[in-house]
Amino acid sequence: MLNVFFTVDVEVWCGSWENLDERFPVAFKQYVYGQTSKGEYGLKYKLDVLNEYGLKSVFFVEPLFSTRFGKQPLEEIVGLIKEGGQYIELHLHTEWVDEAREPLLENIACKRQHLRYFSQDEQKILISAGMRLLKEAGVDDIMAFRAGSFAFNADTIRALAANHISFDSSYNATLFGLDSGVMKGVILVSPIEIEGVYEYPMTVFKDGTGSLRHVQLSACSYQEIEGLLWQALESQRDTFVILSHNFELLNRAVNRPDWVVIKRFHKLCSFLERNQDCFKTVGFQGLMPKIVERQPNPLVSPIWKTGLRICEQVFRRIYR
Repeated sequence: MLNVFFTVDVEVWCGSWENLDERFPVAFKQYVYGQTSKGEYGLKYKLDVLNEYGLKSVFFVEPLFSTRFGKQPLEEIVGLIKEGGQYIELHLHTEWVDEAREPLLENIACKRQHLRYFSQDEQKILISAGMRLLKEAGVDDIMAFRAGSFAFNADTIRALAANHISFDSSYNATLFGLDSGVMKGVILVSPIEIEGVYEYPMTVFKDGTGSLRHVQLSACSYQEIEGLLWQALESQRDTFVILSHNFELLNRAVNRPDWVVIKRFHKLCSFLERNQDCFKTVGFQGLMPKIVERQPNPLVSPIWKTGLRICEQVFRRIYR
């Protein structure tokens, strides 16, 4: 049995840092509900589809935006996910720190895009603030964390331990993982324990061109994801971590459905439903980590599946 973490990073963006208060109401409807002329394809749609197929998912919710716009929008997001019966964990995008109406940290006069740009003590404070915001919005128990843009470092692990968060899923070998200070010189693909925190890295693979990619709904073909799931199962791996976002079923402008990704999402959910004897969608609650002694190599996908994905992505760009 392979534990599959279908993770969804839940974020709200306004398209610009100018005129935030004027932009936010429309941005919230776009990013959270995915309102288009063809219907809604945002967070609620994704929750409904997951429930239709009887699947579990981990929603990493970003709460710092609420320090600018108030508690109600965050409570609305939390309410939707709780109503959908899915897991809620903590996600932080520190681009919001300097936008808070009441300062989260002292002497923050400009943007620091990534959590890794803050000291260990500052990260500890920001993680604590994020936990508090989620709890005030109705989240009872926070067990896991993911840094925005996967931009964490070893200080993040220590800050999580100080806040009694047991699981992290910020390591992504295609982004900041290799220079995070975690397992230097090793591509991390299976869970490890670091100073009392269990790291669950993004699943990565080498495609037909030899490039390292992470498994993301909008960045991989269905054929790639299905093949990688079988490969992970057959090689007796314990976990498989997939990335998605609340707005990932929309085009880049977040104003109409992306039918290629919507079809891909349904096919993946159907596959996981049909093969629940092999693949179990899970969260971090009650998880018993299985730690390997040696990190295996990244999974590998054949070139024909890479070619199919490239064709799909070209079509998506033209259709956008």
